[in-house]
Amino acid sequence: MRPLAKRSHPKLAHFSKIRDIERQELSNGICVVTERMPHVRSVSVGIWIGTGSREETVAESGISHFVEHMVFKGTKNRTAEEIARSVDSIGGGLDAFTSKEVVSYNVKVLDEHLPEAFDIVSDLVRNPLFDKLDIEKEKGVILEELKMEVDNPEYQAHELFSSHFWRGHGLGRSILGTRQTIRSFDRDTIERYYKQIYSPANILVTAAGNLKHKQLVELAEGHLGDLKPRRKRAVSAVPEPHASLVFKDKKSVEQVHLFVGVPSIAMSDESRFACYILNAILGGGMSSRLFQNIREKQGLAYSVYSELSMYRDAGCMVIYAGTSMRWADKVIKSISKELHEAASTRVSDEELRRAKDHLKGSIVLGLESTSSRMANLARQETYFKRFMSMDEMLERIERVTAEEVLALAQRFFHPKQIAVAMLGPLGDFKLRRQDLGW
Repeated sequence: MRPLAKRSHPKLAHFSKIRDIERQELSNGICVVTERMPHVRSVSVGIWIGTGSREETVAESGISHFVEHMVFKGTKNRTAEEIARSVDSIGGGLDAFTSKEVVSYNVKVLDEHLPEAFDIVSDLVRNPLFDKLDIEKEKGVILEELKMEVDNPEYQAHELFSSHFWRGHGLGRSILGTRQTIRSFDRDTIERYYKQIYSPANILVTAAGNLKHKQLVELAEGHLGDLKPRRKRAVSAVPEPHASLVFKDKKSVEQVHLFVGVPSIAMSDESRFACYILNAILGGGMSSRLFQNIREKQGLAYSVYSELSMYRDAGCMVIYAGTSMRWADKVIKSISKELHEAASTRVSDEELRRAKDHLKGSIVLGLESTSSRMANLARQETYFKRFMSMDEMLERIERVTAEEVLALAQRFFHPKQIAVAMLGPLGDFKLRRQDLGW
């Protein structure tokens, strides 16, 4: 019998073409990366700021997200209404987000409207007004956003978990900030932070779709080429995970929301494909062990899953479940049992094959749009400084062995490393470290 790792996949053969990716740095240090997709009629372009909320001080918590909001309130060339109209008039979609490690401003348009789209998104990034009156108004908007998230118990439980797991580090603080920090921001604070962060060495431009690399380089040079280089802000220290057990009694919610997490690998780690597969096996889909055992077989939860959060120098694998107080202890024991099983028994060839095919399908389907390709370029440039073809990604998945998956589970799935956060009508419920043992 032929080894499973060499099994061919004819349905994926049409994705084997080498990606048409080009990269160039402007004279001021801004990096421009494009991927040409001549079979589509759209272009997605993004400007990425390589500093997210993890680099903020305690007093600055939430300021990256605040700046992201403020650039849409008006620039030297456009009012807030004109920004919205200019995108709508070319049938485009303008978006932005702040994460722990990046801020993104991106737009998707028909290929013929790329010049106008880049003019809009670059105007946002380099010409914000930071009007004092608008800053005060936006404080109210973001405080309402914070209230909306706080009303979501799953979000609250996740923040409770993160704040203790990454205790004392920016990764453990909320991207939105706190009521106190949001209210404290003024024009001088915002502009000072903006000037430190929005500098050429911290700016990446990526685009994917029906475009020519030379065209985007010329657009970037014309709109951003005169930005003066500035010294980059010092990056934060490597975070240290903490295996905390934290409980928050909240009688106003019906369910207990619990997160169980362990340390994991950094984004650039060579074991990442094995880690993706371990996550898929554990809780990455409807056939995963957690879903089948906790939801389908025992009926203890409606929502149960695992996910990976990988950063440039650290990572975390976390399991979520929402259940009744009656079943909370049983759910935690079931999760602990699955972690023990993963760390003690080699995954079967059939389950490994299923996880590989699930992961391959997710990657291929996830890269079908210009916006997803544009984001993928940013991720690969940011974390790897190289670009993987579809063939290479699929081949790396195929190379993963059951022994590699087992070694990762044995490395991280240990009771001493398990962190738990629970929120809900807990009463006097408590969990001890020995309850997680096996």
